[in-house]
Amino acid sequence: MNSPATTVTASSVTPPGEVFNFAQHLLDCNSRRADKLAFIDDQGELTYGQLDERVRRLAASLRSMGIKREERVLLLMQDSNDWPVSFLGAMYAGLVPVAVNTMLTADDYAYMLEHSRAQAALVSGTLLPVLLAAMVKSDHEIQKVIVSRPVAPRRPDEIEFEDFLRSNPPATKPASTRADDPGFWLYSSGSTGRPKGTVHSHANPYWTSELYGKGVLALQESDICFSAAKLFFAYGLGNALTFPMSVGATSILMAERATPDAAFKRWRGQVGGVKPTVFYGAPTGFSGMLAAPNLPASSEVALRLVSSAGEALPAELGEQFKRHFGIDIIDGIGSTEMLHIFMSNLPGKVRYGTTGWPVPGYAVELRGDDGKPVPDGEPGDLYINGPSAAMMYWGNREKTCDTFRGVWIKSGDKYMHNSDGSYTYGGRSDDMLKISGIYVSPFEVEATLIQHPSVLEAAVIGVPDAQGLIKTKAFVVIKDGAQATDAELKAFVKDKLAPYKYPRQIVFVSDLPKTATGKIQRFKLRELENETR
Repeated sequence: MNSPATTVTASSVTPPGEVFNFAQHLLDCNSRRADKLAFIDDQGELTYGQLDERVRRLAASLRSMGIKREERVLLLMQDSNDWPVSFLGAMYAGLVPVAVNTMLTADDYAYMLEHSRAQAALVSGTLLPVLLAAMVKSDHEIQKVIVSRPVAPRRPDEIEFEDFLRSNPPATKPASTRADDPGFWLYSSGSTGRPKGTVHSHANPYWTSELYGKGVLALQESDICFSAAKLFFAYGLGNALTFPMSVGATSILMAERATPDAAFKRWRGQVGGVKPTVFYGAPTGFSGMLAAPNLPASSEVALRLVSSAGEALPAELGEQFKRHFGIDIIDGIGSTEMLHIFMSNLPGKVRYGTTGWPVPGYAVELRGDDGKPVPDGEPGDLYINGPSAAMMYWGNREKTCDTFRGVWIKSGDKYMHNSDGSYTYGGRSDDMLKISGIYVSPFEVEATLIQHPSVLEAAVIGVPDAQGLIKTKAFVVIKDGAQATDAELKAFVKDKLAPYKYPRQIVFVSDLPKTATGKIQRFKLRELENETR
């Protein structure tokens, strides 16, 4: 039978006090490191001392506008040294930064402005045009737009970021927020509807930093961290801001898209003059890197730790990376609702093909449709209990009630429990296929397909046959210069999996639809199938 919920106490972690401001906490953690580099972006460096002053200046300037406690401030910025100043400055002032995806449309931002009722916006100059277009579409008016480099403000309600900082002396003390007060929002990806405004408390990033950043990754002050996931993602926020700052490490921030070439430049120390010791990526990115012609040799990099999340890591990718670099990829699963990773493989204890074990301080259960635990080896819905759970979806009672089940959160993922206590990913709950009365995981078939030397990526969905029975159909991307046939790939899967799991149809495509985080959007493939039938 499925083991009972893993009960772990984080007794070694001192809970935050009732009065707790997370921004002040991070500044206090680094008060003795004034000259230490905190962030390196494409334009320059920011020490912890400079960060402290700029955070407090931004807080004072936001307060001077008359923005009240817990009112929202939109944060639409590419990764740069101004991003942590903006995020922490708003929290220091007792305001609530709403960090949003930089790759959305004016319609998306118009919705977010109205939904969050943001009183001001902090925006990268390159993103100012799309924000202005959103403001035209939105019925909600904001007081001020603070524009970060490199584009200069042009309207009366716009002010340049540096001028805004200089407009007030640094605040002398933070807002007296409580640990359970709203600290910031992150919007969900919105792949099945409007994005959901996920509300996190001041205490939540403290818990993820203590339990995962320190407890699992064991980050050190000497580390130089580099995350492919951007700061507006829950994964990237921990990777490049809250985790490194909690130990006094340095982070490399990159505004451009995380292509293999862009990542390799930083791995080789060609940007900022330093080489990262810790890299955080996602399986899609690792796949592209390992297939890239300019993949660095292990002797060219300084990596000691590599993390993966965002989607399950196929075993073949992890093993291929280990063969090349001699370093394991530590794969885990997190979510916007839990803020960061709550189940993970461990440094020195990696079982490829699984998501590892619950992070100490978190408990998990696998439940069937009846809400009861499922037997070992059978897929069940993943539920999580932990101290970093979000408070709610803002203004969405129905979705809040469906996801937040008392102390438990329903993740929307299917998992199976293994005899060694680890867990194996089965796919999103709405992606699971039932063939001949047996559940089939699309991810399992995809992970098998990419073991073929010619396959770069694969996505599997269920389609009805002539009798209306569900069968598997695979969409496959072949590596540049490689070849493979339909029959060859079917035989390859048959040789490795139970016969009923092999894809009955295979379609070769040039690319797959993905979210901004690189997750495959199987629902778009299903929609395309429905349109063509």
